[in-house]
Amino acid sequence: MVTKNFFKRLILIISILSLTGCAGSNKYMKEVSGEAIKTTPNKEEVSVIFMRPSGFGFAISSSVFDLTGDTDTFVGIVSAKKKIVYKTKPGEHMFMVIGESADFMKADLRGEKIYYVLVTPRMGVWKARFSLQPVSRSELSSADFNDWVNSCTYTENTDDSYTWAKDNAPSIQSKKSEYLPEWYKKSESDRPFLKAEDAL
Repeated sequence: MVTKNFFKRLILIISILSLTGCAGSNKYMKEVSGEAIKTTPNKEEVSVIFMRPSGFGFAISSSVFDLTGDTDTFVGIVSAKKKIVYKTKPGEHMFMVIGESADFMKADLRGEKIYYVLVTPRMGVWKARFSLQPVSRSELSSADFNDWVNSCTYTENTDDSYTWAKDNAPSIQSKKSEYLPEWYKKSESDRPFLKAEDAL
């Protein structure tokens, strides 16, 4: 017989799991070993590593896009405790992260450098929302940074992840159109910015 105490314990376990350190997974992305990933950019390239060390909202994946240029570029899907490497051209960029809503970050990237960005979850109305948090130059030598890097495993895109991005483009563009004007209404100090010097 199922007792009331059983349900109380079950709800407590579910609550703890949803708020703490569970790793997420996504069927569209492929897990890879660190040895198989080349993080160092080639000449005239820059690497941006997006990582999500928090286990909060682990059941919800966050997708990242580069809005630079005429066409938005799909960077990848970043699940809890995962990280991805995005290689692109130096210069000014605008990145977007999608969850229940959309949020944004500007970046000024130098060639042949490696940058790090945290994908940070927060409470939404129906599911998790996400923000992009630049990792500053001073944080790159911190114990926190080592914990962030070591707690995340690498994933990379597959044909399925690109298909997912294409199939969900209308919803993604709708969120971009809704939330980007709101982001620009914020004061400049409240808009995340990855500076050129925030690099390895």
